[in-house]
Amino acid sequence: MDDRIHTIAHANTIPVASHQRVIDGTDRLLLPGFVNGHTHSSQVWQRGLIPQLPLELWLANVFDSTPRQLEQFYWGAVSTAVDTLLSGGTCVMDHAYVIPNQELETVDALVRGYRAVGIRAVIAPLIQDLPFAAGFPKGCLLPQSASSRSATELIALMEAIAAEFHDPENGIYIGVGPTGFHRCSDDLLAGCGELSDRRDLCYHTHLLETRAQQRLAQERYGISAVQHLHNLGGLTPRTSLAHGIWISEEDIALLASVGSTLIHNPVSNLRLGSGLAPILKAVRAGLNVAIGCDGAASNDAQNMLEAIKLSTILHNVTDSDYEHWLTPEQAVQMAAAGGAKAVNLSDRTGTLTPGMDADLMLYNLDHPTMLPRTNPLQLLVLGRPTDVVEAAWVRGRQLIDQGQLLTVDTAALHHNLRHPTLARQASQAQHHSVEAHYRAMMLPSASNLQ
Repeated sequence: MDDRIHTIAHANTIPVASHQRVIDGTDRLLLPGFVNGHTHSSQVWQRGLIPQLPLELWLANVFDSTPRQLEQFYWGAVSTAVDTLLSGGTCVMDHAYVIPNQELETVDALVRGYRAVGIRAVIAPLIQDLPFAAGFPKGCLLPQSASSRSATELIALMEAIAAEFHDPENGIYIGVGPTGFHRCSDDLLAGCGELSDRRDLCYHTHLLETRAQQRLAQERYGISAVQHLHNLGGLTPRTSLAHGIWISEEDIALLASVGSTLIHNPVSNLRLGSGLAPILKAVRAGLNVAIGCDGAASNDAQNMLEAIKLSTILHNVTDSDYEHWLTPEQAVQMAAAGGAKAVNLSDRTGTLTPGMDADLMLYNLDHPTMLPRTNPLQLLVLGRPTDVVEAAWVRGRQLIDQGQLLTVDTAALHHNLRHPTLARQASQAQHHSVEAHYRAMMLPSASNLQ
């Protein structure tokens, strides 16, 4: 197979040379690869570790248990890539934590991990120049600490990372990844936008994931966080925004008008109790929507088919008009073409179209979880498919054959994930220092919504 799709036609009408391999597609379903539109690969090490808590309290646990060894980042990338690939994904947007003062070494470990598996990866290092407490609304009186790096220094760091690792020809892309408006200064947000424009890089950030962030935006700016990002030059067709649970209809219209993308992360949104994103309104407004798993600390898995199923059915309860509900076909389009647009690759992947890169998934319709033979696409999206990926290709290179990964030794992966010096245990007490402030500020407001 070449690295691109040559022809879409009935099998008996395509000429085949004697040296070419023919794959029998009988009882198989061919789809474009999905894009895992938002995750944090290092959180593989925190899978199953952190209890169910609201985001602001959950984050304190995350910070306390974040990996600190480069080897953990390598295996975190491998694990994230493998799980994404085995659930239909051919590309990952990794909003990546990087070890302070070892940022280039961390990105190098991630790049090596993704290259080992062979999946596409957009690596957008998480950067911020405001302290943890800056993410809480005013009145949540927590100690403030100075940031170790200025906006100018962080932009220079991103320049160096892009110069060293941005490698589109080999499926590795660097994006700019400010954590979110709540922990980034205007100078940093604007600088990220300028760098994205100048180097044609993805701009990826968290947006209005919680009600606390919505309140913070009003206190800090007096206008919507979406409008504020737009004023700073941060909203373009290269911009993707994770979560967007608390955006308004005016925000949706603005995001649609500038061509940005909303990344829907239904599993983590539910696990953290953050809310239901207005996905049906976004789709009806013409806003591009993609699907992500989010990190394994708030998902406990990296299963694209699970995220797609929830994305399809979760929002039926938000609109009584069933004609507005998402169909499996729409959900697949969001995960593939929508995801490709989100990572600035809609000219290369996301559809079964001649000339596009061969990022392909072949599903086994004879697998018991895909029987009886009713509607294959609906079974894939709404059923409980397991081990149904028969074969996979990324940029024409076969990574899975007969359900088996061809590129990395999964036994070695599993051995390293259980290695006692890497699978470090974390304290569970960190969130208590902020819990009283959070409850005093947020729970009265939440109770008023009932």
